Amino acid sequence: MRDDLQAAAPSAYAYPLLIKQLLHTPFIQAPDQEIVYRGGTRMTYTGLGERIARLAGGLSRLGVQHGSTVAVMDWDSHRYLECYFAVPMMGAVLQTVNVRLSNAEIAYTINHAGAEVLLVHTDFLPVLAAIKDQLETVCTFVLIDEQDGETCEHAISFATEYEAMLAAAAAHYDFPDFDENTRATTFYTTGTTGLPKGVYFSHRQIVLHTITVMAALASPESGQRFHRGDVYMPLTPMFHVHAWGMPYIATMLGVKQVYPGRYVPDRLVRLLHDEGVTFSHCVGTILHMLLTCGEAKSADLSRWKVVIGGGALTHGLARAALGRGIDVFTGYGMSETCPVLSLAQLKPGDESLDLDEQVRLRCRTGSPIPLVDLRIVNANMEDVAHDGKANGEIVVRAPWLTQGYLNNPEASEQLWDGGYLHTQDIASIGANGSLLITDRMKDVIKSGGEWISSLEVESLISMHPGVSEVAVIGVSDEKWGERPVALVVVRADAVITEDEIKRHVLTFSASGRISKYAVPQIVRFVDGLEKTSVGKVNKKWLRAQFV
Repeated sequence: MRDDLQAAAPSAYAYPLLIKQLLHTPFIQAPDQEIVYRGGTRMTYTGLGERIARLAGGLSRLGVQHGSTVAVMDWDSHRYLECYFAVPMMGAVLQTVNVRLSNAEIAYTINHAGAEVLLVHTDFLPVLAAIKDQLETVCTFVLIDEQDGETCEHAISFATEYEAMLAAAAAHYDFPDFDENTRATTFYTTGTTGLPKGVYFSHRQIVLHTITVMAALASPESGQRFHRGDVYMPLTPMFHVHAWGMPYIATMLGVKQVYPGRYVPDRLVRLLHDEGVTFSHCVGTILHMLLTCGEAKSADLSRWKVVIGGGALTHGLARAALGRGIDVFTGYGMSETCPVLSLAQLKPGDESLDLDEQVRLRCRTGSPIPLVDLRIVNANMEDVAHDGKANGEIVVRAPWLTQGYLNNPEASEQLWDGGYLHTQDIASIGANGSLLITDRMKDVIKSGGEWISSLEVESLISMHPGVSEVAVIGVSDEKWGERPVALVVVRADAVITEDEIKRHVLTFSASGRISKYAVPQIVRFVDGLEKTSVGKVNKKWLRAQFV
């Protein structure tokens, strides 16, 4: 069958979906809107446009060209936002380096990505000094100096300093057109096994993700929205999945943006208050950290909307947030999906529901956003029943999913087996399309012939008033195969016992909500829970330590 392709006038412009196109609207409609760094540095969107041009000009002088890779090691800052745009708009590739990895892993990711230029903040000079001799492709270093004019001692030969490079460049740069499928960004997953894997996204994918997530966040009748009247501050590191893509959305909308630098709880809360922040996103551990810090005790958080991702939003944390007036809800995605796939936004009328029902809805995985083709399948790639009970793996298609792992064809084929991207998340889906993730494949516990959701047991335990944090893991058992073990962090002002936690979970078993096999036979009280480099609970580490 022959496609009937549209005819184009000889002079017609075939508008490519390039990241530079996201800047047309804000520069016209919000030229004087503020972008703030740590409450001190302030600039307008007009200033942002000039700095993006200067950054591109400075990098060009250093030899960056179409196809080059530029790596960045920085805290969340206006500089990172400038790199989000300038580097890919030149036709180069932006590598956002996960600075929380080990030194060896950082060196591996920079080498694997083939970075030629490395921008590095002074705080990471000890890391760079340790790995410099291991770097195989980097030939140019640029210092990001935040020492208040003082000279930072180091033995590394830098080509220039970031602000000096911008000051020496012109305030205009002619960003070219090129194929919208050109790779724009690369970063590395933080899996629990093997070396980090590189995922990559094109201009077309990032633009489509930006537009679609913006539309999804604008769609609710009232709450769980992001709009032009908001003030945005990311609490997901900018090295991780483009800070969930939200800086691109915030910039396209022309909203006030606040970048906090290094995450210090009390300072974050002060920024929330002083800058009037109304919209953020983070993992649950960050929200928990903020709610329990000293500065938050008297802070008014009632205008704050927060998307929780990177792990389940427990019922206990949701209740605590709602109790402070925070409009909290779940977002779902992964590094390989750019990342947003679904949002747990309330439907018209749901906000009048009682607290228990609101918590349940906000903690679900939500409904797929537009353009996402999402299925729940069994091992034969057959759809399971949409009855809210049958479980299977989430597999997806969307126009912004990574097309593979960088230079790793075998893992890429496994990721896309059968033509759908495999998430390795186990979930059920209701007749209305609402998802509920029950666990990661590797974290599901099989006990007494039954599958137990560690996430569900964690959520139930989190509802105990004396529990601050909790993780549930499976450990080997000769009789039952596996048994669940609860690792509990107790609130500072509480005293609870192992039997008390067991009795608390037993009440849910008695009511039929969970199986009797899901009641932890072992409860251990711990000072804290090990986290991954992006703030998720590291269950692989916890299982190894427990054994």
